[in-house]
Amino acid sequence: MKRLPFERPTDHYEKKLLSIDEEICKLIKKRKELSENNPGFPQTEYIQDWAKQYGLYEGLLISLFEMLRTDEHFRPQVEPKGFQKYIPVLKSVAKDEFLYSVTFIRQYENASVVNFNIDWDEPENSSDDYLHGHHFWELYINEEYHCTVDYGGGSDDHLNYKFVVSPRLPDDVSGLQLIFRESEGPYNECPTGTKIVINLD
Repeated sequence: MKRLPFERPTDHYEKKLLSIDEEICKLIKKRKELSENNPGFPQTEYIQDWAKQYGLYEGLLISLFEMLRTDEHFRPQVEPKGFQKYIPVLKSVAKDEFLYSVTFIRQYENASVVNFNIDWDEPENSSDDYLHGHHFWELYINEEYHCTVDYGGGSDDHLNYKFVVSPRLPDDVSGLQLIFRESEGPYNECPTGTKIVINLD
């Protein structure tokens, strides 16, 4: 999803803070490395103690640690440009009552787009609507590629997710695996254990 460009909210900056702000950036980097980019979230009593000790608002600390917990959200998004071709895939996996499929990959100059479909038979007047679960999906290929969900939506018996992959996949995708993982929260939080593997050939 395309983000709006950031506009600096004010022209004022207290230069006395420069060394402190740089140190904050160093500590954020160190924190990411120590946690292997999986920091979790501090216990409530820690936040309450820190707020009291340092004269800060609890809400500020909560917002700060929430942003640090999900910093992948701030990764610059690649916008696919210069459409080139479709790569037919036509692969599907049936699991339980669901059919998972990838029919094609769109190739662009700077990225690839993978469309992931989920279909099932939704009985009329069913109260067990899969859509109500608000599940999340992530795509993993290998360490070389970064995959970001760009769109997700559907109807009573169909869901479609669009993943932007960068750098661009090769035109010959033989041997690659598309690994889709389901979770109950964004950024693969609370995984459901459902994993769908699409082998490309």
